[in-house]
Amino acid sequence: MSFQALLLAQELNQALAQLNFAIPTPIQMQSIPLLLAGHDLVATAQTGTGKTAAFMLPILHHLLSKPEQLGQVRVLVVTPTRELAQQVAQSAQSYGQCTSLKVACLYGGANIGPQEKALKAGVDVVVATPGRLLDHLIKGTLSLKQVSHLVFDEADRILDMGFIGEIKRVMRHLPAKRQTMLFSATIDEQVQTLVKQWLNEPKRISVDKPNSAAQKVEQVFYAVDEDRKRELMSHLIGKNNWQQVLVFTRTKNMADELAKELNKDGLATLAIHGDKSQGARDKALSQFKTGKTRVLVATDVAARGLDIVDLDYVINAELPYIAEDYVHRIGRTGRAGKTGYALSLVSIDEQWLLEEIEVVLDERLTPQWLPGYEPDLSKDPKDNRKNSNKSRKQRDKKRILNKRSTRRR
Repeated sequence: MSFQALLLAQELNQALAQLNFAIPTPIQMQSIPLLLAGHDLVATAQTGTGKTAAFMLPILHHLLSKPEQLGQVRVLVVTPTRELAQQVAQSAQSYGQCTSLKVACLYGGANIGPQEKALKAGVDVVVATPGRLLDHLIKGTLSLKQVSHLVFDEADRILDMGFIGEIKRVMRHLPAKRQTMLFSATIDEQVQTLVKQWLNEPKRISVDKPNSAAQKVEQVFYAVDEDRKRELMSHLIGKNNWQQVLVFTRTKNMADELAKELNKDGLATLAIHGDKSQGARDKALSQFKTGKTRVLVATDVAARGLDIVDLDYVINAELPYIAEDYVHRIGRTGRAGKTGYALSLVSIDEQWLLEEIEVVLDERLTPQWLPGYEPDLSKDPKDNRKNSNKSRKQRDKKRILNKRSTRRR
């Protein structure tokens, strides 16, 4: 099936031709007809499957069918992070390049003045993070009374990051009659609750097994002592001549420290995380995309929504505390049908985190040993496991709560 067969507006087909989009991805083929028909939708899909076009194209088609309403905010897309908001807004502008539709991107960490100016001039599509969206509603610089299409993009992350309070306040400003779409890589009880509250008899589609890792990503695990992870990482990147390597850490401090040490090893490296200004994050990402920076070290929040063309390598320097984050991390590679390579470095103290990932993926994950970097067996793994598991649930809960509080925008 071609995009032409989906019967989208001529202006959209013209833009798709200019973008060299010919064949819809599976999620696009399933979503677009349902959304054109006006149904609410719950879609489960991994990153890199083309979900932005899956909801944005039919939305723009609906907007073009009512030209008399141009210049009013009729579309609201809510995303968990600044980077994803920017990505979605840029895609909307690309798909609507042959139309007069206007898009505004609202996110924290940036001057609110230009955003207010754009809204005052009149926009059709608003893409926003919850915190900044609420700021505009409180100030009265944005009205959602005319919204006919609402999208929760990466809904699981919106909830994981503790934005449910902001979302509830935003929902009070929206009309009851609207088309609502929810896209998520994972579906859990929190997401199901949101679906029941705010969607009307939604259609459901899934193009991947729920919580599955990207199918075209080769997953490799190395058992290694914590204090030798950086050494092993530098060895593999250098020996294999890997370019454009995205490295994940759990904390901002670790991201900064690891970037500093990798630079000492001769690898051009930058770190991005929530404490970096938006300008610094944009600059780091630009240098990474253009090859000026070889390694980008990121926390989960900072990397959420990053769309890097032909990214081949992802390294988990530390396993995430939330198992589902592993799926999102490795989903940065192997996008749009391409292959990718995801390497995870696992210390003995992270064994329980690996087990949590196994449960989510329903798959056995066995770390291998790289000659010269074998774990030190003189350490007592039983004691480490015992200490690690002693109050695992309590510590995990505390870490997750701390993680959510630092993620708020």
